[in-house]
Amino acid sequence: MSLSVNRVAEADNTISFVHILAGSARFTELFSEGMRLVEEAAAYLDGPGREEADLLPKPLSKAYSAESMRLTTRLMQIASWLLIRRAVSAGEMSPIVASTERIKVRVSAQAMVSSPAIFAQLPRNFQALTTRSLRLQTRILHLDRMVNGTADDADPQIARRGLDQQFDKLRLVYRSPA
Repeated sequence: MSLSVNRVAEADNTISFVHILAGSARFTELFSEGMRLVEEAAAYLDGPGREEADLLPKPLSKAYSAESMRLTTRLMQIASWLLIRRAVSAGEMSPIVASTERIKVRVSAQAMVSSPAIFAQLPRNFQALTTRSLRLQTRILHLDRMVNGTADDADPQIARRGLDQQFDKLRLVYRSPA
């Protein structure tokens, strides 16, 4: 019994990287950048982005829809990650609760679904938002691995290959028997 109490006491004396990270000026900058990008994307997708999407030919319109869903998902994951880290740092959430929340809102590599050729034909503002979100996602994934000591989604190329494999399986299943 005293052994477990000592372990708890030792655990209470450790310095949490999450607390140091979330309390740093760099995290404050990252948090601001992430939230600003979420706001910019929401304003764009609800306004000019919607108008630009209406002007796209059908194949590009489908690509825009798929990429905008990815963009939205990516940014919501990023915002959730940032908010959880900030809440732990501020003492509004315990690390244990944060760990549980992390499982619910897992940040994962959200690669683009369109080919580079198709993506290049989408509206420039949309391309810029998507590119910025991918860069921010890479930084968040790196920090998440450092904080949690995991290698989940370490390489977006690996995640993309896994997605490609799933699409290949779907193509085989839905291929007509002609």
